[in-house]
Amino acid sequence: MSTVVPVIDGHNDLPWRLRVRDPHEHLDIGSDLSSEGLHTDLPRLRKGAVGAQFWSVYVPCDRAESKAAVQVLEQVDLVRRLVARHPADLAIATCADDVERIAASGRIASLLGAEGGHCLDNSLAVLRALHRLGVRYLTLTHTRNTAWADSATDEPAVGGLSPFGHEVVRELNRLGMLVDLSHVAPSTMHAALDTSTAPAFFSHSSARALCDHPRNVPDNVLERVRDSNGVVMVAFVPFFLNEPCRQWGDELYRVEDSIEAEWGTPEFHREHLAWITANPCPPSGVRDVADHIEHIREVAGVGAVGLGGDFDGTEVLPDGLPDVSAYPRLFEELRSRGWSEADLRKLGWDNTLRVLRDTCG
Repeated sequence: MSTVVPVIDGHNDLPWRLRVRDPHEHLDIGSDLSSEGLHTDLPRLRKGAVGAQFWSVYVPCDRAESKAAVQVLEQVDLVRRLVARHPADLAIATCADDVERIAASGRIASLLGAEGGHCLDNSLAVLRALHRLGVRYLTLTHTRNTAWADSATDEPAVGGLSPFGHEVVRELNRLGMLVDLSHVAPSTMHAALDTSTAPAFFSHSSARALCDHPRNVPDNVLERVRDSNGVVMVAFVPFFLNEPCRQWGDELYRVEDSIEAEWGTPEFHREHLAWITANPCPPSGVRDVADHIEHIREVAGVGAVGLGGDFDGTEVLPDGLPDVSAYPRLFEELRSRGWSEADLRKLGWDNTLRVLRDTCG
């Protein structure tokens, strides 16, 4: 009989979805919200055996950095109010001991990750304030460069990290925050790893050897993940999984850029969904995700893999992985490939907990 594998998931965008879809806070995450087009709620987190979730306190990078610095505080507040509204199910965690204690109590440990260094407004003081508020990772860029770090999906500007970018990495190390290298250019990955004394960390990325998307992690970086005792949390976004989906995704990005409504709003969702319905994504599925996990294991070792589904951060998901309840399907696929229960537990829980403990305490 298969055992239940607990999950620490590295990235979930529900907070921004709620901000733009439900500004008056009518939706109750204590009930099934699949009819609302959301991937995440408490019943489905329970079904997926998610024991700890990094909630993304994301702010789009198309706004002035001073505005982003305010909005990231609002997103932290949104998550904290969400947790306060569901004290029997959720509790804020800031370290590995918190995660273990909260999970043992039957609740879901809620960690905070800031997605995109633009929210710092070029200020280490803002970074320190986010740490005091409980944020435990900073993704150095989102889809665009910051003044001090190059994004994977923008034109190179500073050759990876500027001198101030290296200062940001050193301050993250000093504070005990994870240096999240998802979304950054390979040059930025290497520059950050040259400076950082902490384990490498990718909250939601996959393997570039299997899909040549710039958001994915090259093998020479995976080797450095292994050497730093770090973790890559594999994302479930089809564009990152296989080449036909990547090419389709490139066209979707162009469509998204042409939509005037803000990402995630009902207006954006309608236009987005209309295009996707008329132009369906090529097939992807659980096997594609498992292939990426196994490639990372092959290059960096079984201690280097984790899960960062990116639920509610994408409109399209692989067949068989429609929402946060579906992690057991992935584990069943890996069991069919000969994975032991001990290695499945490393993937789902132990590897990320180790990196969290080694970095944040």
